[in-house]
Amino acid sequence: MIRRLNWRRYGLVVVTLPVVAMVFLAAALAPFIAPYDPFELDVLMMLQGPGADHLLGTDELGRDILSRVIHASRVSIVVGLVAVAIGATGGTLIGVLAAHFGGAVDSVLMRFMEIVFCFPAILLAVILMANLGTSVLNAMLAIGIIFIPGFARLTRAVAQTVQRQSFLEAAICLGMGPVRLITREILPNVIGPVLVEAAVAFSYAVLLESALSFLGLGAQPPEPSWGNMINTGRGFIDQAPWISLAPGAALFVTVFSFNLLGDGLRDVLDPKLHD
Repeated sequence: MIRRLNWRRYGLVVVTLPVVAMVFLAAALAPFIAPYDPFELDVLMMLQGPGADHLLGTDELGRDILSRVIHASRVSIVVGLVAVAIGATGGTLIGVLAAHFGGAVDSVLMRFMEIVFCFPAILLAVILMANLGTSVLNAMLAIGIIFIPGFARLTRAVAQTVQRQSFLEAAICLGMGPVRLITREILPNVIGPVLVEAAVAFSYAVLLESALSFLGLGAQPPEPSWGNMINTGRGFIDQAPWISLAPGAALFVTVFSFNLLGDGLRDVLDPKLHD
């Protein structure tokens, strides 16, 4: 007999996972599902409203908005994945090392993380981009660096809890070295919280990338990005609001879905919430 779905535990994941999958599929299949070339200019169709030929209308150069929104999702997804990978890898390594060795190592690493963490994210991103240069690659690096302190603090807290468990004391008594102790006993027990943090961080990375592109520090025109599309649409908000509304709606749905997915993963992976 099939058991009823536990909506309290799995509901958010079940609802948001299809939306997240659609965003990833749109990014992966953008060249095949976009109705037009996102760079194709058509001066005869400039600022055309949504209709049968252009479902979301056209911009000030006659480019199809729907095609540009779909292709812009590729920039957001790639930046989000790479930035979260940088932040999660660096932060997890720093957090585990700080928790395991403690003492001076813990103090030095975590004080440095706190210095980075005290800067507002968007301000730190702008400072880093100003020094690294304006490009999508540099946006990935800047956002990834911003995420490291958050992952480090989370991982350190979880690793310290793990180190108080009896199975870790048993492993130490058996003569397990520091490397095996970290890789075989500590890391597997911090993966769950890191995954939850990664889902939330991904949505924030997409938002930060759009903010940087909006400010002219991320993806550069004519490459489509939700941020620079919203920025372009500001000048035509009265006569062609769809230029900004379409990428804005895509950004909202993506960020909102990943935030809910993070909450859902927490419900699934947190042992305190299990039946």
